Formats: sequence, C-alpha cells, structure tokens
Amino acid sequence: MAENPDPSRRDILLTGGSLLAMSAIGTGAAGLISASPVRAAATEEIRPFSIHFSDEQLADLRRRVAATKWPSKEIVTDASQGVQCATLQKLAKYWATDYDWRKMEAKLNALPQFKTNIDGVDIHFIHVRSKNPNALPVIITHGWPGSIIEQLKVIEPLTDPTANGGAVEDSFDVVIPSLPGYGFSGVPTVTGWDPVRIASAWIVLMKRLGYDRYVAQGGDWGNAVTEQMAVQTPPGLLGIHTNMPATVPDDIAQALSSGGPPPPGLSADEKHAYEQLDFFYKHGLAYAQEMGNRPQTLYAIEDSPVGLAAWMLDHDAASYALIARVFDGVPEGLTREDIVDNITLYWLTNTAVSSARLYWESKLPFFAPKHLTIPVAVSAFPDELYQAPRSWAEKAYPKLIFYAKHDKGGHFAAWEQPAYITADLRAAFKPLRQ
Repeated sequence: MAENPDPSRRDILLTGGSLLAMSAIGTGAAGLISASPVRAAATEEIRPFSIHFSDEQLADLRRRVAATKWPSKEIVTDASQGVQCATLQKLAKYWATDYDWRKMEAKLNALPQFKTNIDGVDIHFIHVRSKNPNALPVIITHGWPGSIIEQLKVIEPLTDPTANGGAVEDSFDVVIPSLPGYGFSGVPTVTGWDPVRIASAWIVLMKRLGYDRYVAQGGDWGNAVTEQMAVQTPPGLLGIHTNMPATVPDDIAQALSSGGPPPPGLSADEKHAYEQLDFFYKHGLAYAQEMGNRPQTLYAIEDSPVGLAAWMLDHDAASYALIARVFDGVPEGLTREDIVDNITLYWLTNTAVSSARLYWESKLPFFAPKHLTIPVAVSAFPDELYQAPRSWAEKAYPKLIFYAKHDKGGHFAAWEQPAYITADLRAAFKPLRQ
C-alpha cells in the first residue's frame, strides 16, 4: 500500500542506510513539515526507522496548549463529572512550559527501530536483541491509550538481566510493535484490522524476524491481540503472558449485564473482582462506547491537545487518580514526563482517531474466556479494571503455568511497575525455555 503520512507528521524512513523520502511540503498556517508520501513495496523488507519532528510542530503544540479554551470548573469536589479542571490545567502548564519532547525522541532513536509491510500496512516495531544467543524472543503488545512508550522500562531488564538483578538464562530478545493506526505504524485504509488480523500480522512479523520459538505478552488491546495469537496456535508460539486476562465466567457476565446482585458463593477475591467490573461497566465504559460506535466523530481530540489529554486520562478511575496524584506532586510509578510523553506521541503522529477505530473494528467480548489451549501466565494487579482471581484464571486457562497477585500496580503495569512485570516474565516463561 502507499504510505501516506498525515501532513502533521515527519517520519524518517531508511532503507539500507539511505534516505528514502524527506521532502518538505507546504507549511501552511501551522508551519508543519512532513515527509512526502512514499509507496512501500509489498515485500518482506525490514527497513531501519528513526524519528524526528520539526521545531515548528513542537512550537505549534505548545501554542495550542497555551491557547486552550477552558470550560467552567466542575461543580463537584470529586472526579464524578470527569477529568477535573485543576488536574488538566497543571498538566497543560507543564506541557506548554517545562516539557521537552526531544528527550523522548532521543530515547526512542537510541533503540533499534524498524518498519515492515505486512498485509498492506507498514508495521513499526522496536527490536532489541540480547547479547545472550540463547535468549527467548518475546513480542509485547501495548493497548489504548498506551503506546510503545508503555514498555520502554522493561527492555533493558529483559534483554540484559545480569545487569538488572537476574541471571543470564533469564534473557529475552524483545520485539515491541506499534498497533496498526497507532504511533508510527501505518493507518489501515480498509476495514477489518481487528485483534484477530493484528494477531496474524504479529505471527508473520516474528517469522520474518527469524524466530521459530517465541512467547507473547500484552495488556488491554495487547491482551486481545496476544490471546488471538494463542487462539491461532502458530507452531512457534510457546506460551503467553497477560496482565489484563479475559477470565470472566458466564454467570458473572450475565449478572453484570443484568445489573443484578452477584451470584452467591463467591470468594472474597471473586466478589472484589465482581465489584470492580460492576463499577467499570456503570461508570467507565463511556469512552469505549463512543469509540466503538462513532470513532470518526472525535475530531476534537485531533484538533485540541488538551482535549486529547482529557480523553486519554479518563480511561479508568484508578489510573486517572494516579495521574492526578502525580500532578499534585505525589511520587508514583509514573512521572509527569511519562504521562505527557505518551500523550505527545499520539498528538504528533495524529493517531487519536485512527487508534480509536480499533474499538469499532473489534467484535470480541473483551473479558470472556477464549478457550486457549497453550500455556498461559497471568499477573493480576489491584488497580486494573479488575484483579482476576486465581480461581477464574484456572478455569479460563486450562494450561495456567503462572499466577501472581500483586499488591500494587494498575492498567499500565509495565509502565507503572516494570520490576513486577520483569520478574513475572522471567518466572513465568522459565519452564518454556527448554
């Protein structure tokens, strides 16, 4: 397919070290520069990739943030009406005055990044090989409103365990792709790019990289894609790990959908999970419903950086509360820079609406068991949308090889608590290395 970067993007694409395309086009009112459209060959070619956004684009972003037209303040003292004005104004002030995207750009460019065309879409991915030739390859998939930035903190401890509290036999080769329509991957121009199709693309990617034995990990949409890889049972996939497992039993799902009380006889962990799910279904699904039904209507989040930030912050109550604490100066698993890095990536790549389309594309029940037949490992975090009980995980995954219930961490587990995810992946996949 033809690569057609949005006019607000400036991607550098390299093949064999030579610049394929970097010509400026009209700067327009916003002073934006982008690469000219490039036609990507429908081959198995893997092209090195690096990132640079122009000074004009970054200045335009700061100008837009500073020029935000603010609504009136919420008329309650909590977050029940949505993202609170004070929190967003603190974020905007930091974004417009103190934040430096160039630090993240340099961090990404220090990593081996590539693009390859699969099924008509250019897939961007990070690929860091361990120095250990016997390292186990793992493909790690982000979700929404996440990105490859979610997984950056686990790359070094996974690829270089001896320098990060592990043993040489804990080594992984790490592959982190950007979902189609997200970040630096291409935007699909046809329908059908759901988790099933993305899973098929990831299987192709791992084969293209020369891996005939590997494992997979994911949360949020990353879990949906990873579980669909397991459903397809490619010969090389040894097992998967998930930090947002699909384990909700049928009777629990029916009780939640009817709005009635939970089924009798639940354990304490099961009752807690039920209450978390009940809260999420009643108070946290509005963004998913809008993106699932009318993603193209969300023009405002492509036009207003602060509008985009508010939409992304309102993903779930626990992660929003954490972010609000961060901007109040409370030390947390995330920093102000972490949070704004991720939002800025969405803004600069113009992928707010294209990423939202995945909700429209997917017809999979998010939390229903998928009847997987390969080994599965689960990490259950307390501030996830629900903390999957071991009993549900054992029923959902007949070959459950690892379960860890953590006392800290939420939806963006690898980002918030990279030490937990690193330790869990080392332990979970140890039996599959032989």
